[in-house]
Amino acid sequence: MKIGIAQQNYIIGDFEGNLAQIKSAIDTAYKQQADILLFPEMSVCGYPSYDLNHYSEFVARSFQFVEKIADYTKNKLAVVVGAPNTNTLAKDKPYNSAYFIADGDIQQIVHKIHLSKREVFNEKEYYSSTNTTKLIQYKGKKFLLHIGDDRKNILLSDSSEINKILNMKPDFILNISATPFEQDSYREKRNYIKRLAVENKLPVFYCNTYGAQVPIIFDGGSMVVNADGAIFEEMSFFKEEIRIFDLEKISKSGNNENLQPVENIALVHDALVLGIKDFFLKSGFRKAVLGLSGGVDSALVLVLAVKALGAENVLSVLMPSEYSSDHSVKDALDLVKNLNSPHQIVPIHSTFETFNNTLAPIFEGKKQDVTEENLQARIRGVLLMAISNKLSHIVLNSSNKSEVAVGYGTLYGDTCGALAAIADLYKTQIYELCKYINREQEIIPHHILVKSPSAELSPNQKDSDSLPPYDILDEVLCLYIENNLSEEQILLHGYDTETVKKIIGLVRRAEFKRHQSVPVLKISKRSFVETHFPLVKRNF
Repeated sequence: MKIGIAQQNYIIGDFEGNLAQIKSAIDTAYKQQADILLFPEMSVCGYPSYDLNHYSEFVARSFQFVEKIADYTKNKLAVVVGAPNTNTLAKDKPYNSAYFIADGDIQQIVHKIHLSKREVFNEKEYYSSTNTTKLIQYKGKKFLLHIGDDRKNILLSDSSEINKILNMKPDFILNISATPFEQDSYREKRNYIKRLAVENKLPVFYCNTYGAQVPIIFDGGSMVVNADGAIFEEMSFFKEEIRIFDLEKISKSGNNENLQPVENIALVHDALVLGIKDFFLKSGFRKAVLGLSGGVDSALVLVLAVKALGAENVLSVLMPSEYSSDHSVKDALDLVKNLNSPHQIVPIHSTFETFNNTLAPIFEGKKQDVTEENLQARIRGVLLMAISNKLSHIVLNSSNKSEVAVGYGTLYGDTCGALAAIADLYKTQIYELCKYINREQEIIPHHILVKSPSAELSPNQKDSDSLPPYDILDEVLCLYIENNLSEEQILLHGYDTETVKKIIGLVRRAEFKRHQSVPVLKISKRSFVETHFPLVKRNF
């Protein structure tokens, strides 16, 4: 038997477009004499579809297109597609289902057992659960159909029913998923599928989607694992791919593994490029604009955007003030020259002076402070949004995770934009990614990577005037946010008490800013899409 995997990128609610992709893959697999072709979880309607699942019209339309797929497969091959399926007992909560289609008809419908607990999906809010597992027979083979990637549940079901089915000696497991990308998650995903094979003593065909739906990025990386837990083949990351596999060869493959070469920072790079590209494609946008300061954050966003959208579609706006250094302007100009990307220089000196004169009667007798610094950031935000309106360019935000965590950014200034492309990368990771981009040639000017970080909003200002050094700040933030360690536990790692108290206090006080922040591309295990730090009256 030959089993195919179609790793594709779908748009939520684009039934016709998704159908066209599915038909094309069916034609390709049919020519290669595949018997069964797998498509990812919710391939018919796109995923995650959130509140759309509460609308009966959405679920009904999904089923109509499942039937169209069934008609198209007649006299060709069997397929597995994902789509919601009505639960008659809870009509506003359909099942997350897999449809096995053969001979032009829907032969079996299997519902997802382990609904995702990830906050970005919150599947229990949108889907009904079940504990029923089915054995499916086709062309003399028996197999189990499984949906999703719940790494805490290795068996397909928590019920004793699975044991009865395993006693019937199925030949393999088909798994369709929509598993999101997270840094270093490819190792966990591999281990989960390998354990799924070993624990059930069956080969596993794992089909994952790829593509982005803000804040989530799906990485692909579909794979086939033999019953001994060896990866027979791993498909590409962040690319469309269709492959056909011979079941007999997999059963005889032994312990040799064929893995994609993987470097975590390379995957992060590809994830962010895809995230930007799909945000624009799926939202119907074509062109971007961003403020280019000569600093490392905006430099990275520009490079990623150019790779995603093309240099001609990304406009950089340099907005120097009286505090901007000559080298920052030169660094920014060198970068746009390296990228052959359009730019405009819009000085804000006179605008800043006009604001100060307008506010002078109210501010009379008061010293200059952070107010005037924030004014500059807000002027830049207003200019970017005006350009966005006039030229139909979408503003890309350049905030990083370190800044977002501690509130080091001006509301309605630094925080403006439609997409925060790097806001799930700490400052130290920003430098790591920039060095990766420069690995073969200098794209980001060297001086950007070696100068002291500064917002340049006052004379000789540096980030270190307000924050601990980024290497320490990021380590403490990671322990607090990603690892959920308390202040006392973090101090056991040898950090200064005053520094730790300051960082944690800043994180909690900045929550009001994060509630107003730009949508983020999620690439970490715990991004600010999922974290909430309310103000409290006492320490704990």
